[in-house]
Amino acid sequence: MGPTFTPREMIERLVAFDTTSRDSNLKLIDFVADYLKSHGLSPKLIPNAERTKANLLCTLGPDIPGGIILSGHTDVVPVDDQPWDTDPFVVVEKDGKLFGRGTADMKSFSAIALAFVPEFLRLSYDEEIGCLGVRPMIADIARNLPRPKLAIIGEPTDMKVVNAHKGIRSFRTTVTGREAHSSQTDKGVNAVMVAAELIVYLGELAEELRRRGDPSGRFNPPYTTTQASVIEGGTALNILARHCTFQWEFRFLPGSDEEEILTRFENHAREIVLPRLQRIAPEADIVTTPRSRVPPLVPDHSSPAEALAKQLTGRNNVEAVSYGTEAGLFQEADIPSVVCGPGNILQAHKPNEFIELSQVDACVAFMHRLIDHACAD
Repeated sequence: MGPTFTPREMIERLVAFDTTSRDSNLKLIDFVADYLKSHGLSPKLIPNAERTKANLLCTLGPDIPGGIILSGHTDVVPVDDQPWDTDPFVVVEKDGKLFGRGTADMKSFSAIALAFVPEFLRLSYDEEIGCLGVRPMIADIARNLPRPKLAIIGEPTDMKVVNAHKGIRSFRTTVTGREAHSSQTDKGVNAVMVAAELIVYLGELAEELRRRGDPSGRFNPPYTTTQASVIEGGTALNILARHCTFQWEFRFLPGSDEEEILTRFENHAREIVLPRLQRIAPEADIVTTPRSRVPPLVPDHSSPAEALAKQLTGRNNVEAVSYGTEAGLFQEADIPSVVCGPGNILQAHKPNEFIELSQVDACVAFMHRLIDHACAD
């Protein structure tokens, strides 16, 4: 039998790994893989194309259908330019809270699940723990494992049961203009100014979507949103910019037309903006390429995942959230899914991120009930 960790100890170990999303997560993955191997398990690494990052999939129990997936991600957002009061990669306890990057989003859930491995191993049912996993891991499950019964995604929900979340589509738009002296604005096309015009159009769409609202009345904010947060372009103030790139996204309500915003944006760019640019510079162009897609989690009140999560949390109600998770991807793969995990999303991505110790305790109790449920089957 390998080493054992308390949930608190495992949270400290996982937070100590700097797994900022732009960097590798392999040191953490290797630690978890070695821990699982020490307990006689055979974890499987599913690397990315560059082999700089990996998903980790581990199956516990007999090789039969009907298992439960516990899924979490290991990457965290950057701490750059954030005014932390403590080292973000060292867990610090204060006022009933654990501070550290990833404590809320979402290493605590993964850590608690890992700390329970020795308990899970005493069971005689099939359980799959997917530590970090989206498309490659889901594809591997579909190809190589018996069909799981359900998935519980441990994103921070205050241990409430979430059966619906918005979908996400993100894009990169590149504007190509023509350089000219800044005193001769009629002789060139300033790609930065054009990008700003397109971003203003996204703002107009955002306002229209706000007025359209959310027919379900469940989401906050109660409408589809769109926004741009990253823009790069230009070389000098006195040169009209030849290139400008900006990244933008929309987060759409389940059941809405996820192609509408992209279609309207591209039509506006192609039919309204671009002809004006090309009258000055025929080489001008506007190209939008997709960056990512996260499908929405669509409510399904007959879902066994929802029923089990309600039972394990002792809750009768369900929530909807505006952030995206891999629950929508599992659902697309016909694996019933819910989101339920410790911590609050309001603490995620901020300096001095924390999780309440009471949330850690609630997740520990959840895992104990999961064991009891499995033993009763």
